[in-house]
Amino acid sequence: MLQYIAELDGSILLFIQEFLRLEWLDPLVLFLTSLGNAGALWILLAGLLLIQKKYRKTGYAVAVSLLVGAFITNLLLKNWVCRPRPYDVIPELQALVTARDWSFPSGHSTSSIAAATVMLCQLPKKAGVPAFVIAVLICLSRLYVGVHYPTDVLAGILIGVLSAVAAMKITEQVMKVGENRLRD
Repeated sequence: MLQYIAELDGSILLFIQEFLRLEWLDPLVLFLTSLGNAGALWILLAGLLLIQKKYRKTGYAVAVSLLVGAFITNLLLKNWVCRPRPYDVIPELQALVTARDWSFPSGHSTSSIAAATVMLCQLPKKAGVPAFVIAVLICLSRLYVGVHYPTDVLAGILIGVLSAVAAMKITEQVMKVGENRLRD
């Protein structure tokens, strides 16, 4: 079963390379994928939310979701699974970018979905929906540039959603404790 999934993963990447990569689209996708580098876009947005009193709780939840996701993805799973990057395994695959760490799970996908899920749940739709669309595009960009397998991205998405849910619950509890202390 694992062999079949690995073969399917590789076949999907080669299909993307052969039929979906377009020279005019490459710069846009490279820009999109760079937005997720080190979670930079999401860290910036968390900071912007934190400085606005109205959205501070959301800013905290975004920051916590990024920390939880990074811990699970970058510290635990990548170093436990040690999955090589697809361009190191599939000779026909020509990656548009490279990375120095392990492939599974996708850190870009984890951070993007974690932050955007919090924003989708806690901000007005006019902010939450575009954030989520950008997050999905970043996830898809990782396949387009050939730096992750589809299962890396799917795992990152799952971890991102779970990190967002955990962060919103943690933030809610911490805020309640803080409010109770202020009343006492």
